[in-house]
Amino acid sequence: MKFFVDTADIVDIADLAETGLLDGVTTNPSLIAKSGRKFLDVIAEICAFVSGPVSAEVTALDTATMLKEARVLRRIASNVAIKVPLTWDGLKACKALTDDGAMVNVTLCFTANQALLAAKAGATFISPFIGRLDDIGQDGMQLIRDIRRIYDNYPHLKTEILSASIRNADHVTQAALAGSDVATVPPSVLRDLVKHPLTDKGLDAFLADWKKTGQSVL
Repeated sequence: MKFFVDTADIVDIADLAETGLLDGVTTNPSLIAKSGRKFLDVIAEICAFVSGPVSAEVTALDTATMLKEARVLRRIASNVAIKVPLTWDGLKACKALTDDGAMVNVTLCFTANQALLAAKAGATFISPFIGRLDDIGQDGMQLIRDIRRIYDNYPHLKTEILSASIRNADHVTQAALAGSDVATVPPSVLRDLVKHPLTDKGLDAFLADWKKTGQSVL
């Protein structure tokens, strides 16, 4: 499974990119607003750090203006993925952009039917929001399983499942088990994946034993 990080914080992106674990970045208007910086500048800087897809979201609601905004965003770098909402206008924009060779991330997906429509419109990625479904008492992970089953039924559909609104490490595990192609996670969740108390305990024991030897590698 690929790991994308869901942030517009260039410091976090640069740090995580050094691990070699980062396959891409997703952003949205809320994350850009939190950064306090100009949208186009942020996307350009992120693309300089990351060779994989960098999702940049249009803000228009009608197809024509979405396509105008997409033209601006695509000029930033070749790895920009245009993020469009899962609406009729968004699907029209998806089709037009995909036909023109752009990567498209269709976002705010909450049903398997929506995911099927996005795939038929040529989406590169579909972004089902796990956590937000959990928030209203539904099983967000079941949506990932349903989409995976539908896509597998029709091999000509090439859309990748990008699990979004991931809140914790268990969400990542479950998304991987469900067959999600990508998980986009906050930096804190990605860092949490490496943690386990027994790892810490074992390391402490090794260091204590090493100290007793009185030796030094350097």
